[in-house]
Amino acid sequence: MHHTVVERELELKLILSPERSIAVPARLSYRSDDPFAVHVTFHIGSDHPVHWTFARELLVEGVFRPCGHGDVRVWPTKVAGRSVVLMALSSPDGDALLEAPTTQVSAWLERTLRAVPPGSEAEQLGIDDGLAELLAPTPADDLWLRDPWPSDESKDGE
Repeated sequence: MHHTVVERELELKLILSPERSIAVPARLSYRSDDPFAVHVTFHIGSDHPVHWTFARELLVEGVFRPCGHGDVRVWPTKVAGRSVVLMALSSPDGDALLEAPTTQVSAWLERTLRAVPPGSEAEQLGIDDGLAELLAPTPADDLWLRDPWPSDESKDGE
């Protein structure tokens, strides 16, 4: 089966304070064989890249309105007149607030939505086909369905 990969490299800003941020090279990745998830790799090209995976739906919604809770929260805002998407990531190793250009994230998301339209993700996984195959009766099922202990009742009424 052919799988589609949609990737985009971009520069995010790691917000350290209201006055200070540093550029962080990142790669957004989407694979049709993992249709519910998006993958973000930070510090690409370094010895210690950082990988995050979360729901594509969370990023799609976060471009338009605040969403998420817990480890990943995403929301749109404006900074110096530019539309950006903020991503707050939290882990036992620390917290990060990242800023991404809305136009670049939205264009990449559009490509993922063309590759696998919303609502068709389960079809990509073949879950229904796999379940049907697992649950299909086989000749051996007849053996399991037979009563292994015939009734004790006598047919001639003894």
